[in-house]
Amino acid sequence: MKKTLLAFLLVALSIPSMAQQGYEYKVITIVESIVPMGIGRSRIVENKTEMDVTKFTTSRTDGKDSSQGDVDRSDAKIGMFDETKLLNFYSGVGINFQNVASNDALITSKINNLVTDGWELAFALSGVESDAGKEDGKGIYITRLIFKKKK
Repeated sequence: MKKTLLAFLLVALSIPSMAQQGYEYKVITIVESIVPMGIGRSRIVENKTEMDVTKFTTSRTDGKDSSQGDVDRSDAKIGMFDETKLLNFYSGVGINFQNVASNDALITSKINNLVTDGWELAFALSGVESDAGKEDGKGIYITRLIFKKKK
């Protein structure tokens, strides 16, 4: 009984320390064009550059004064990223389900590669700016996949 209680306590005490272990995160962005005739550009984009958000963050003290003017937007642009070409959702006559299935296969391959490398899908977020009618002809479907991995 004492050994069982001791074992239970050791496991119970180790759970908080396991939960506090840090994670690193990775964001993969999928942009799928909904522009007819294959004119749009669809990609899987993966950042390959570490950034420090504090270099681009300022604080306001009274709600009005800001030193954002001291932050150069061009410094936030990175040059190292992977992009995987995807197919556009629309063809000349409407939605192309073969393109949708092909994109699904490529996205699945990307996810499987990341999982093999030890990443775990933590969140998936999506949004759309869709075609607003006959005169618009523009739009994108964007998905952000957020992966995590123990440090």
